[in-house]
Amino acid sequence: MAELILRREGPVATVLFSNLAKHNAVSHDMWKRFPELMGELDRDASVRVIVIAGDGEKAFISGADISQFEKVRAGGDAQAEYNRAVERAYDAPPQVSKPVIAKIRGICFGGGLGLAAACDLRIAAEDAVFRMPAARLGLGYNFTGMRRFMAVLGPAHTADIFYSARKFDAREALAMGFVSRVLPVAELEREVAAYCATVAENAPLTIAAGKYAIRQLQKDPAERDVAGVERRVMACYDSADYKEGRTAFMEKRVPRFEGK
Repeated sequence: MAELILRREGPVATVLFSNLAKHNAVSHDMWKRFPELMGELDRDASVRVIVIAGDGEKAFISGADISQFEKVRAGGDAQAEYNRAVERAYDAPPQVSKPVIAKIRGICFGGGLGLAAACDLRIAAEDAVFRMPAARLGLGYNFTGMRRFMAVLGPAHTADIFYSARKFDAREALAMGFVSRVLPVAELEREVAAYCATVAENAPLTIAAGKYAIRQLQKDPAERDVAGVERRVMACYDSADYKEGRTAFMEKRVPRFEGK
């Protein structure tokens, strides 16, 4: 069954892409549901960090479910609707105010690569393998999608993976800057959980302001919401969390931030 599975552990929410029979290929319904679920998690004050992962041990996401293409992408109108669903899904990780981390094992191809690129950080196991196969399928990749890859990889690496459609492993992904860490398979769960716990202890308003600023800096200068960045920065200084951070520092204890 192709579905999204939500798991919660304290302040960390994990969204699992589950379609085990097809290496977690994403169905049309999964693309549509994903931004809705991300919005729900963003509005939940108890959630501090969101992890995106694939179900099982073989794949993060192998791409879109190609078996559906004749049904949901056959005509111009159907193709346009499908593309809108995918773009809304890609837009969800940067739009939410909370950190979104892609935890990658095994296959990360096509739509999976695009979704991982949309996350704030990518942490991979040593068994991860990556590919952008658009040139093997005759698919066009739109401006927004190309800019997303350019922001992560730069022009040369983006050109390489799109022109060649070749596979590359986790170590090369690390060298390219696509992933920030590569871990042994046996350590992935533990290390990602530990990292998320560290992030979850920190001030949510500060993190949200930083994420918003990073997103604005990835846009063309004329499109940047500099005033919005400044408002979020000032909200940090006006918050109870700022007072708590100062007090905890003076008292030599761990601060207890509430996002207020």
